[in-house]
Amino acid sequence: MKKLIILLLGISLSLPAMADSVWINDLRNLFLSNGAIIYAINIRTFNAQDTNKNGIIDEDEESGNFLNAIGRLDEIQAMGINTLHLLPIMEVGQTHALGTAGSLYAAASFNKLNPQFNSRRTMISLENQAIKFINEAHRRGIRIIIDVPACGSYDLYASRPELFLKDETGRPITPAGWKDVLVLNGGTDNAVNQDVYNLYKEFVDYAITLGADGIRADVAQSKPAAFWKELIDYSRRKDPQFMWLAESSQDLDKPIAKGVPSTPYNKLLEAGFDGFYGNYFDMKNWKNASELTRQITFTNSLKNKYPAPKSVIGSFNIHDELSPILINGTKYSEMITWLNSTLPLNAYYVDGFPTGDTYTYLYGNKKARSTSTDDTTYLFHRGKIDIFNFSRQPGGKEKDLLTTFMFGNKFKITSAKIIANGKYTTLKSSNNEVFAYSMSYDKSTILVFGNMNFRNQNNAKIKVPHFKPDIMVIPVKIKNAPITENGAFTVRLEPGEIQVMLINDFEI
Repeated sequence: MKKLIILLLGISLSLPAMADSVWINDLRNLFLSNGAIIYAINIRTFNAQDTNKNGIIDEDEESGNFLNAIGRLDEIQAMGINTLHLLPIMEVGQTHALGTAGSLYAAASFNKLNPQFNSRRTMISLENQAIKFINEAHRRGIRIIIDVPACGSYDLYASRPELFLKDETGRPITPAGWKDVLVLNGGTDNAVNQDVYNLYKEFVDYAITLGADGIRADVAQSKPAAFWKELIDYSRRKDPQFMWLAESSQDLDKPIAKGVPSTPYNKLLEAGFDGFYGNYFDMKNWKNASELTRQITFTNSLKNKYPAPKSVIGSFNIHDELSPILINGTKYSEMITWLNSTLPLNAYYVDGFPTGDTYTYLYGNKKARSTSTDDTTYLFHRGKIDIFNFSRQPGGKEKDLLTTFMFGNKFKITSAKIIANGKYTTLKSSNNEVFAYSMSYDKSTILVFGNMNFRNQNNAKIKVPHFKPDIMVIPVKIKNAPITENGAFTVRLEPGEIQVMLINDFEI
């Protein structure tokens, strides 16, 4: 975080309080040095007050809003998080809706905040509440990314049908698997649709006015590269440090519906995006170390592939994927934490991850007692954070996992120079279920070994070039100490165990 100290002499301002410092956005630099620790939150649930503990926020309870969200910022700071990704905060549609509050991604407006995030405890305008929340985050050294939806709601279509892509019969196109949104028409690389471009330009202006430090583009592939280049260039003229993250991966190459363009990740990066997701969310399906190594090697190769630097996020845990706890228990969450903390990427987590939320909602998919939309069901996706209803604050009961999470984040911060500048090396392992790598920089080396088998113990011999047994190894996370010899480590790893070590005065 950078701060510029200013003196105000003899100037009268009509503000509630006068700050002694001004926030200077540095998110793009932080992201491109792999130093961001990003935490995705839904303002509607982030600090929801479910006093009767029934999982749903009843009319006499307080849903999450910008003002009560401030109450969790000290907690966020203490966990080592330095960037918040706000899931969409703009007004949502109520027609053909999903859930009793409406999906966050069913945008009814791109320049009007969601009134559901308004606190009933103040006379301050909703916009000023949002600004206050962002200012309070900045005061704690926490950057803000705002999500821009890829589609519009039926409510938006009713007022502005010219914004939407039509099929050969003239009907608006719905993305596969969704019924509450319609695809916006971004045009083509040869002819950007100015109506939709201006809609997104208004969003950029509004985000910067609120104080945001960057934007995450939902389903970025659904708009042409020329659309994004024009928009990103526009934002950078306003703020050179404004960061852009594309929801895209090397495998997202199919259109979201027939007749919708599909821009590949490399074209998005060429257009100006600073980073994308990569395929780390596929780790749940990987059976051997070579699959993880292949992904790391691929994303690492992007550093020198484009005129401007690029990076990725550790997309092991994202809001539209199952909770890691449901996949391979707490061991998997621990592994995700340490991969995020030691690999050359930006750490990324979803609200509820640090304490192992399974996102189980007892009211899920049942008839609703009341609704704000035309959906009368508490729709939710099993094992995923609720983005459809006024529901409880995310959180589980895994206190040991929270300790690991905080420790991992602290290690990433203290190892920032190694993560930003270090050389990544895949280490040769005798067992194809055991991954091994190192990060080395300025005579310091981080060693990481992990067992991808979550049911069985695994042994492996790992070659570490030039290592000698008399070199001191600092255990960061180790259960069973490895046996060291010249040029090798012999390890015994419990199911799903990951080991992390630090070696000073040694470089690979």
